[in-house]
Formats: sequence, structure tokens, C-alpha cells
Amino acid sequence: MMLPTHAIAGLAIATPLLVLAPDHAAVALAGGLVGGVLPDLDLYSGHRRTLHYPSGYTLAALPSAGFAAILQTPLLVAVTFVLLAAALHCRMDRYGGGLELRPWEATSERAVYDHVRGRWRSPKRWILYDGAPADVGLMVLVGAPLFVVLDGPFRWVVAVALLTGVTYGLLRRRLAALAPVVFGNVPESIAAHVPDRYRQ
Repeated sequence: MMLPTHAIAGLAIATPLLVLAPDHAAVALAGGLVGGVLPDLDLYSGHRRTLHYPSGYTLAALPSAGFAAILQTPLLVAVTFVLLAAALHCRMDRYGGGLELRPWEATSERAVYDHVRGRWRSPKRWILYDGAPADVGLMVLVGAPLFVVLDGPFRWVVAVALLTGVTYGLLRRRLAALAPVVFGNVPESIAAHVPDRYRQ
């Protein structure tokens, strides 16, 4: 799924704290946002493997959540939501398409690398690819209510994510056709850092 969907999902899992623990809501939302985005920082270096830990984030989130519930420090709350949102991100990637430039062709059986099992988990393709109409729909379905209930900078983050996600969804297939042309003509010093899937 696309990054804006992950960012909005991270915010969504922290939003109940607006009611349950309003004093910690801001740090929880910040943690959820960071965790929703964090795994995709490996986009150009071992994507869906280097920073994607579907089991690791979950296992780390359990004790963190326990300590956060007991001690209720802002740092523990933030870390807990970073871990929870990162775990959700990895799970969502598993339910999307494979790791390829054109996932609608379903040629890749790599969704997310499972470090515990030491192998790639195959994509379920419930949402065929990042930027698919179903991906955009999910993002809007979750993001629209968040835009209403959140305020301040988090509302702006939701607005930017929605705008970016809808635009990306409209351009997704064109970008896949354009990528090999663009990355096939970059200097060799840059091409060495471009993932193979963008040059196919």
C-alpha cells in the first residue's frame, strides 16, 4: 500500500487516545505517524526487508505497551505507538501486492521479508497494488473522519496525505511506465543506487 495510507493508518490507531488519555494523545499521534512511515525509509535499500519487521515490531510493542500503561510517560507512549504503527504497516504490506514496479501483473511473490522465519512472505493481494482504487478508497475511508476529529498539525498531515494519495493513485500506472525511461537515463553514479525494479 502507498505511504499516505500507512501514515493515515498510524494516526488512526492513536486517535482513540483523544478520548481515553487526552494528555498523551499528541505524543501517541506523533508516534503513530512516525511508525506508519518508518518502515518505508528502506525504499531504496532493501525495500520491505531492511526496516520491515512484521514479527519484531509486534513483539517489541507488547512489553512497551505494558510499561506505557503502567508508567504513562510520554516517551513510552510515543515509542509504543511507533512500534504498533510500524507493525501495522508491515501487516498492511502483506495484504497488498508484491514487490515490483507493476504489481498488477502479479509476477512477484515477495510482499514482506519475515526475519523470524528467514524468508519472504507472499502477497495476499487483497489490495492489488499501491495506489490502486481500493488503496485510495481505504485511505479516504480512514482519513476523512480523521480530518474531522484531529486538529492543528495533525489535520494538516491528514490533508496532505489525502491529496498526495489521491494524486498518486491517479498517476500510479503512468509512473510505472515512466520510471524505466527516467532511471534508464541517469548517470551511472546515480544508477548504481536505483533499485532494479525501477529500471525494468
